[in-house]
Formats: sequence, structure tokens, C-alpha cells
Amino acid sequence: MDGIQRRLKDSIQFRLSLWLSLAILAVALLAGVFAFISGFDEAHEFQDDMLRQVAAMFDQQQLPLPSQGDGPKVAIGDEESRVIVQYLGVQHLGAQYLDDQNGGAGIPGTKRLKLPATLPDGMQTVHSGHHRYRVLVKTLASQQRIAVAQETAVRDEIARDSGLRTLMPFLILIPLLLLLVAHLVRKMFLPIARLSAEIDGRNEQELHALAPEPLPVEVRPFVVAINRLLERVAQAMEAQRRFVADAAHELRSPLTALSLQAERLAEADMPDTARQRLATLRQGIERGRRLLDQLLALARAQSAPLAPSDTVAVMQVYRRVLEDLMPLAEARQIDIGVEGEAGLRVPVAEVDLITIVRNLVDNAIRYTPTGGRISLSMHSDCGGVSLQVEDSGPGIAPEEQARVFDPFYRVLGNEATGSGLGLSIVQTIASRIGARVTLAHADREAQSGLCVTVFFPAPAVKIAV
Repeated sequence: MDGIQRRLKDSIQFRLSLWLSLAILAVALLAGVFAFISGFDEAHEFQDDMLRQVAAMFDQQQLPLPSQGDGPKVAIGDEESRVIVQYLGVQHLGAQYLDDQNGGAGIPGTKRLKLPATLPDGMQTVHSGHHRYRVLVKTLASQQRIAVAQETAVRDEIARDSGLRTLMPFLILIPLLLLLVAHLVRKMFLPIARLSAEIDGRNEQELHALAPEPLPVEVRPFVVAINRLLERVAQAMEAQRRFVADAAHELRSPLTALSLQAERLAEADMPDTARQRLATLRQGIERGRRLLDQLLALARAQSAPLAPSDTVAVMQVYRRVLEDLMPLAEARQIDIGVEGEAGLRVPVAEVDLITIVRNLVDNAIRYTPTGGRISLSMHSDCGGVSLQVEDSGPGIAPEEQARVFDPFYRVLGNEATGSGLGLSIVQTIASRIGARVTLAHADREAQSGLCVTVFFPAPAVKIAV
């Protein structure tokens, strides 16, 4: 019951189907009752006409009633729907009813009706014994009076059968009509369901307008309003990206100038205390430059996707990234290895793949302790291509793995320097190009290390021979 009430409250399609079904059932019930009553009355009318026709036949053709005993009569028809015809009059002095104690005359097995001789002409319903009869009394041209009778129980049974036959089309068509209504309502709401699926399947970068043409007229204003909202959101996001990019570009020049001044200052003679503070200053400037570089990378990752001109060799991207970052790894005595199928290629813009790999390897170098190991691998299967970067660092707890993709989020208790933008940039680019990023422990038994897997589905994979 709670489920039905919830659907009545939340689903227009369910409410429309329910109320249409109830309306159809109500109309069908009224029409069925009317049809049954009409069929019932029409069957009675037909039976009354039959009694009149039987009486007219005896009057016009002057058919004699066979007589035996005191009450001439005849029975026409089978045992169930028999029509009884008998004279109505006083055959013996003081007798008011025609009676046959011997089982009737004319047709063996028939019974004589006890009818008052004073019955007026016309159609009427009388009792005879324990039964009710519909009786037509008629005075013939010979001035004799006859009674044409039929048992009302038989008439009612025939009338009920006739009325039920008029209900048969309703009993057959109403379920079909209810199914048809449910199908039509579901079909009418299908464009809205497709529109909902289309919107739900978009990522945060797909803010192009919806096409209102295949939708019903009543829904088009809602779609137009959504399109206007999407346009405003796109403008706001573009303004935000432009602000971040412009701010990063504007700050790079002052930081570069500060870095040059710090290098020149380091060449001058100064006390050890001042030199230590200068080293701290240079580290802060370097962190600021890295933050600006990552902000620019994040702004590019959130912009419109770059159409790849051709497939990119994964091994070539690994080499380019390691050439840039190897000095940082050697300074921390970290061993970096590469393994996997050397001929793998993926149809992604080269700058996107380089940004993904660079951020993953840079994070691995920063969070791997001195003397640790980093492994870069790649392999393919029928489902697609997977790129993996494993390190021997502390790893990320399962409860924090979803949070590390948020911009500027850093795991607490970690002494490594960083801005918390690396995995956010990777996730943004992966979502835009249709890839999937997963995190796991490199050593599952010890619950240590981090293994980042970037999976490219099969449609986006080409293996070079």
C-alpha cells in the first residue's frame, strides 16, 4: 500500500494510467448495467410478442384445441420453454378453474394451469400453484377466450442469458482497452524517458542544448528552460576556467621573477642562517610555480576535449614523461621500471595522455619514500587497454579513495609536498575522454602502496602491429 501511495504521489504516468483505467472501468460498468437491463427487457418484450403471435395464429386460422376431459388445452415447444394454450371459461357449473387431475389433455405429460375465468383480456402475470406465469388472455372471433401462458422462471432465464450475451463484448474488450491505455501512456512518456536518459548519460563537460523537436508540445517549454540553464552554466564554467587560467598566467611572471632574484641572491655571500631561510623561500617559490602549472593543467582539462588526430603510442608517452621526471626520482633514489606490451596505442589526444601519466608519476615520486620503487605497466584484453602506475608508498585508505579526486584534497598525516590537484586533473581528463580511473593497494596483503589504473574501453583502443 505504501508503494502504491508513493507512486501516486511521485509518478504522473502511474496516476494517468490509474485514473484512465478507473474511468474506463466506471463507464464500462454503467454501460454494462445498461446493456444488461436493455437486453433483459428486450428479451421479455420478444417473449411477449411470441405469446401475441401464438394467440393471433389460433385466432386467424381458427385452430381447434384438442380436448380431453374438461379442459381443452395444448402445449407448444420443449419441456423447458413450453408455451401453454388453453380455453378460459367455465366448463362445469360452479367451476371457476379449468383443472385436469389426470395430467392434462392434448399432449401427454403437460399440466393444466389453474387460471381464474374472470381474467381480463391482455398481458398479465398470475400465479398458478407454486409457479408464476406470464399469461395473454384473448377473446377469439368465435367468442371463445384462450390463455397463452409461459412460466416466468423460464422467461427470466432466457432473458438473463440474452442480457449476459450483450455483456460479452464488454468483458472481452475492457481488458484489451486497459492494456491499450497502459501501452499508449507508456509510449507517450517514452520521449521524456529518453530525454532523461540522455541528460543522465552526459558528463559535466557536455553542456550543449537539448533538441526539442521530437518532444511533445507540452514538454518543449521545459526543455527550452533547461537549455537556457545549460547555457548559463556553460558560460559560468567558461568564465571560471578563464579566470583560473588568466590568474595563473598573470602569477607566473612574478613568480618567475622571484625565482630569478632568489637564484641571484644565492650567489651572494651571506650568513648560514640567511642561506637556510633563502632555501626555504626558494622551496616556497617552487611550490607556487608547481601550483600554477597544475591550475593551468586543470583549466585545460576542464575545457572542451581535443579531437585526437591519430592514436598515441603509450610507450612513447612513458619515455617522454620519465625523461622529465627522472632527475626528481634519482634525487630520492627511487627505482622506476616499465613493463608491458610495447606496441599499444590509444586514440587520445597526446597532450591529454601526457598530462595523465605525468601527474600519476609525479604523485608516485612525491609520495614514495627514499629508496622505494615505482612500476609503470600497460596491457590489453578484449575489454580495452589498461595503464597502471604502482608505487611502494603508504597508499590511500579505502575510505579516502573517493575524496582524493576532489581538487586541493590531501590525505592527512602525509609529509609529502603537493597541492592536491594531481588526481583531480587525472579524473577530469579521464571523464572527458571516456576512460575510467580506479585506485587500489599495490600490496593487498600488507595494505600498502598505491596502484592507479586508467582503463580505456575497447571502442577507444587500437593495437599497433
